[in-house]
Amino acid sequence: MNLQQLRYIHEVARRGLNVSEAAEALFTSQPGVSKQIRQFETELGVEVFVRHGKRLVAVTEPGRQVLAIAERMLRDADNLRQVGDEFTNEVAGSLSIATTHTQARYVLPRVVRDFMQRFPQVKLSLHQGSPRQVCDMVMSGEADLALATEAIAEYDELVMLPCYQWNRCIVATPRHPILKEHPLTLEAISRYPLITYDDAFTGRSLINKAFLGRGLRPNVVLTALDSDVIKTYVAMDLGIGILARMAYDAATDKTLGMVDAAHLFESSTTRVGLRRNAYLRGYVYAFIELFAPHLTRKMVDVALAGGGEDYGM
Repeated sequence: MNLQQLRYIHEVARRGLNVSEAAEALFTSQPGVSKQIRQFETELGVEVFVRHGKRLVAVTEPGRQVLAIAERMLRDADNLRQVGDEFTNEVAGSLSIATTHTQARYVLPRVVRDFMQRFPQVKLSLHQGSPRQVCDMVMSGEADLALATEAIAEYDELVMLPCYQWNRCIVATPRHPILKEHPLTLEAISRYPLITYDDAFTGRSLINKAFLGRGLRPNVVLTALDSDVIKTYVAMDLGIGILARMAYDAATDKTLGMVDAAHLFESSTTRVGLRRNAYLRGYVYAFIELFAPHLTRKMVDVALAGGGEDYGM
């Protein structure tokens, strides 16, 4: 029994039991993968996979437990390698960040600039997706950390560290009557066609909650995956937009007017998500602290070890 065999069964399960895809991802042959899995099962004394002829069609009940243990062992092995890397080179390596478009476009540029100036030998990768997708990227090991709102809280396997709170604004063409509503109300907003985020994105559930709480059913005519798309269609006067406040800049969004709506919606909290008990290289702590200065290395380590949740935000 060895780590290579654990990688084979883990990758086959991750690829939907497609041995050919797993072999390609592992840069080896399909017969080699099948042989190693058979040897592993023989030594273990149980079958991990259900077979129909030569095809794998399901995971056995004991196989589910074996796969869970294998995943933990492979993560620990990765952590061991990173410990070695940290001691041999503390300022070079790679950092993969999974985040949403809004964070990548409107919050991260300054952080990325400062990080790259401080760690020029670290290769930085940004992966964009929905909050659930970015969490899945961290869970699978494709990314080192997730930056998102809401969905991270649904993943027990991730440690969640609150970074900052934000709220929303209403955007419309400059002469739209909604911009003259004082005070701005949900009733006034609901009189117009609305353009806002897709249900999977950026605090949409809190928008829905606010309208439901007032017994209102807003006319959402268009949803989008990112803020720039929302602003594009609002500028065409197809509706008014409910937008993350950070995504509006008066200097660049000259075709739109804006009115703050923080008094109408609950605040959302952006969090960083990390795999529990993950070993982080020094520059990962540095990136987190650049993004959220109150999250010191000591505070992150306490959270990863299962400590309290007073993060000083």
